[in-house]
Amino acid sequence: MKFTIVNSEAERREGLKALLRHIDRRARFNEAKDWRQAASAVLRLEPDMIVIDWHKAMRMADLRMLLEAFPKIPSAIVVDEASTTQVRLFLAAGVRGVVPRKLDPTLIVRALEMVLLGGYYVPANALDPELESVSDTRRESEPKEFRKGLKRFNTLSLRQQQIMRCVHMGSTNKIIAKTLGISEGTVKIHLGSIFQQLGAPNRAAAVAIYNGWQNRHLEVLKREADASPRPSLGDAGVIPLRAPASTYSPLPQMEEHLMPMAAQPLPPFGD
Repeated sequence: MKFTIVNSEAERREGLKALLRHIDRRARFNEAKDWRQAASAVLRLEPDMIVIDWHKAMRMADLRMLLEAFPKIPSAIVVDEASTTQVRLFLAAGVRGVVPRKLDPTLIVRALEMVLLGGYYVPANALDPELESVSDTRRESEPKEFRKGLKRFNTLSLRQQQIMRCVHMGSTNKIIAKTLGISEGTVKIHLGSIFQQLGAPNRAAAVAIYNGWQNRHLEVLKREADASPRPSLGDAGVIPLRAPASTYSPLPQMEEHLMPMAAQPLPPFGD
């Protein structure tokens, strides 16, 4: 699958990529920071779908011009607010999917997949505002454990969690195989499954998603007003290791010189 992603911020474009890889792990992307780049990007890639992370600075007229230039390519838009009036404006401009970013990530993926297959998606409150309150009430009444079980990000087996701990510490496939007493081929198979479940294109992205740095806090899932401030150059802030889960399974004992070591954070300059 091929996707063109439109948004001015790299972090939000990466968030959309992570979600779209749940549709196709080997998906190809190109990106656009503004509408002029978007038209050129679509011409170069000829994507299967255009995905737009909408923000307040964008204009409906620019969106309409882009979609009118490529009427055969389905498009979906991720928005903060999806009122009936706004949804109608998006549909009139040629958008086939209007997806509120407050939805569960799994539902966002399903909505994007529906548009990709030729369908349409609009939020329930755009059809009837009362449906939104019913949905919110039902969501709050569900046990937290059940809602957590719906996440596709928490499906790794105990062995895969062990492998992710090693990957986090920078271990190669060879070291992981020696540490766990399995073959390198088995490690590669597990990593392929892990990447697919997490929607990660590589080891670094898998570590970020697994540790929660790029999971429920994906910038694309945040409202524009709630987005994280960008760190300034020189700011200190060591990211801690993932807290052990209740199903924690320790690594098997082995010789000390073969165990991968985690780097210790250095104190901030001037302390």
